[in-house]
Amino acid sequence: MTLQQLEYIAAIDAHRNFVSAAADCCVTQATLSMMVKKLEEEIGVKIFDRSKIPVVPTAIGSKIIEQAKAVLYESARIGGMVREESKEISGELRIGIIPTLAPYLLPRFIVSFLKKNQGVKLKISELTTQVILDKLTRQQLDAGIAAIPAGHKFIKEQSLFFEEFVLYASAKHPVLKKNEVQVKDIDPQSLWLINEEHCFHHQLVNLCKLKERERKNHPLDFSAAGIETVRKLADINGGMTILPALAAEELPRGKKENNLRSFKPPVPSREIGFLTSPFFVKEKLLNALKNEIVNSVPPSCTNYEKRNVQAAH
Repeated sequence: MTLQQLEYIAAIDAHRNFVSAAADCCVTQATLSMMVKKLEEEIGVKIFDRSKIPVVPTAIGSKIIEQAKAVLYESARIGGMVREESKEISGELRIGIIPTLAPYLLPRFIVSFLKKNQGVKLKISELTTQVILDKLTRQQLDAGIAAIPAGHKFIKEQSLFFEEFVLYASAKHPVLKKNEVQVKDIDPQSLWLINEEHCFHHQLVNLCKLKERERKNHPLDFSAAGIETVRKLADINGGMTILPALAAEELPRGKKENNLRSFKPPVPSREIGFLTSPFFVKEKLLNALKNEIVNSVPPSCTNYEKRNVQAAH
């Protein structure tokens, strides 16, 4: 039994396909199949049920794969521990970041971080929180950047900053007559939200205590994937939406002055943090990235202990 064989069965479990797993492991399908078959012969059990499409682990195979992952994690920790002792910050960091944050946070720190740490390679993907959690548990990501708590008992969380929410309304919306707003000022019939696959959607539904029956008479049933789409729909339909602070920062000056309203304290907000698996060892690299991110956001995002904010979950 070799680490290579364990990597192969872990890859097959992740892809549920021998061809894709072989490509991921940079070997031919014939080589991968032969090595897995040798492992099965050595231990005397079938790890995968090849008669099903997609291929699935057998009952005992699932247990073997979980143990194989644990061995691979510990093996990776050895190399990671050695690199952590080095003074140089280097290596690859695979990061997943939620779409409601990526366009507004990434440009703030990417260039400066890579310039300061030229031995580092960042591999970044826009993913929903659930996909980030799935990939972390499968060791397909090193870290995630998302709203916390994410609610996964095996995933570690580390706070980065708080992001306050602001109300955005179309130019002639009556709510703009107020200098500051409260949650009770939000009209469910004119409120536009991104679709349900995003955690930001559920945060806003919980914040506003929305019920489906309150929105059933909405004139347009539209599932929007992005904050900018929702904002523009609010503009043309005389409606409103809620923006995270970093998204609001991107608006033209005229929009900030005329279309935004701050919430009265306690200000609704979301906490943004790192998500990592229990086996993560690239602490020095992650700490360097954390410092860059924290220094890149507005001071109001990191001085939340002195502000009256209310986390929306």
